[in-house]
Amino acid sequence: MSGPSNPRLDRVLAQLRLYEHPLLNFGAREKGEGVEVIIEFKNSPIPVHTYYFDLHPRDLDHPQFEWTFQRQLYDCLHDYLVEMFIRTPQDLADRRQKGL
Repeated sequence: MSGPSNPRLDRVLAQLRLYEHPLLNFGAREKGEGVEVIIEFKNSPIPVHTYYFDLHPRDLDHPQFEWTFQRQLYDCLHDYLVEMFIRTPQDLADRRQKGL
């Protein structure tokens, strides 16, 4: 038996159903008065962290929610993929400086 419906969570879940990605799964759950969006890598042979971002009540109740949600989702996808780098040129320069 499920609990009472949360209109903000329902709104986010409805938006997430509009997105399908071959590498990522999307989910959401209540977090206080807001919603936490969850982005997970599908079937990765390499352990990759799960990405979380919060949507605040003011964002969830905004009349242009669908557009602002898409922008925030895309921004977070960019951040998530960048966080997956194992090595960057900055890492190499740092190692050279330390003599490693």
